[in-house]
Amino acid sequence: MADRIPRDKTDDYSEEMARQRREFVSAKTSTPLDHIGHYSVDPATTAGNVENFIGVAQVPMGLVGPLLVNGEHASGDFYMPMATSEGTLIASYNRGARLLRESGGAKVTVVDDAMQRAPVFIFEDARQARDFGVWVEENFDQIAAQAETTTSSGKLRNIQQFAAARMRYLRFNYTTGDAAGQNMVGKATFVACEWIVANYPGIERYMLSGAMDTDKKHSFLNTLHTRGKRVIAEVTIPNELLQKSMNISAEALYKARSISQVGSFMAGSHNTGAHSANGITAAFIATGQDVANVAESSAAVVYADLDAEGNYYLSITIPSLIIATFGGGTGLATQQECLKMIGCDGAGKVHKLAEIIGATVLAGEVSLMSAVLAGDWVTSHDALGRNR
Repeated sequence: MADRIPRDKTDDYSEEMARQRREFVSAKTSTPLDHIGHYSVDPATTAGNVENFIGVAQVPMGLVGPLLVNGEHASGDFYMPMATSEGTLIASYNRGARLLRESGGAKVTVVDDAMQRAPVFIFEDARQARDFGVWVEENFDQIAAQAETTTSSGKLRNIQQFAAARMRYLRFNYTTGDAAGQNMVGKATFVACEWIVANYPGIERYMLSGAMDTDKKHSFLNTLHTRGKRVIAEVTIPNELLQKSMNISAEALYKARSISQVGSFMAGSHNTGAHSANGITAAFIATGQDVANVAESSAAVVYADLDAEGNYYLSITIPSLIIATFGGGTGLATQQECLKMIGCDGAGKVHKLAEIIGATVLAGEVSLMSAVLAGDWVTSHDALGRNR
């Protein structure tokens, strides 16, 4: 029988237990853990974030800025911490940030906010499922009241319905305050579903998730209806500035966008932009977000236009930005420092963080698009992206 990883049922989040586990795996694998075991965090603070704690994964962190944001919650210059191991990334985002700043800043708007749990109810036939849907609409207020007994910050906004076979899929949409809210809405929806089963006859069974909430999976349903924060970042860049700073014209960028839209369509991509996942992932690691949510958060719709003077309008819509400024990894020491750096620690800051990330992503988009056309993409990676 294989040896079990050391654990302590009474105090598993201690330096002593972390040391025992490092020594255990080091002996098993003949691998010294000098770097993994070198950290400044208190192991006790990781309870609720990780199990079998042994140390930390150190990811290099760089600084992007000043990033000028014209938001409703974030206004002014910000210096954005980004954690990445990809060379050229920080340099590229800084180049984009400078261009946005010289163009007057990125205008960023949070246009929607919703987190889902999507149970499915199964009936004897489709007619019973249809009638159940009518009852759900008529009893929404009572369902919402039951769901909200489990949370002080979550609010059930609406319930979308989808019919298939003898099933009725209900997509519960909540606002969740400063939390990302996946666990919050799961608990709330469970209580609501149990009340529904107790008060509506004929339900054969139900599942708390029928997979239409698409946790940590992209879906076009989220692109249309939002999961997390729906953020739109936009800027108009003078043609002369593009030519001076990026060695490319607004017209060339606009034509290239038309070509890449066709390529994205043919590939079946959920993102018509260049690389929003880069900026979102680096920001997520730095600020303590659930990095697996990049699977949904990286979806993006990029749109470009030329105005009457030949200036370049660019926008990116991020329909599923799943972030928090409370709970999860946001309370860890390093991540707290990063959130404080951009003024996003504490209550009521989640939309501010969404706007700053939206502006960051826009900076990366315009920089990479320009680099590809100007021929800087390969040469920049050759100069900065090789660990020699």
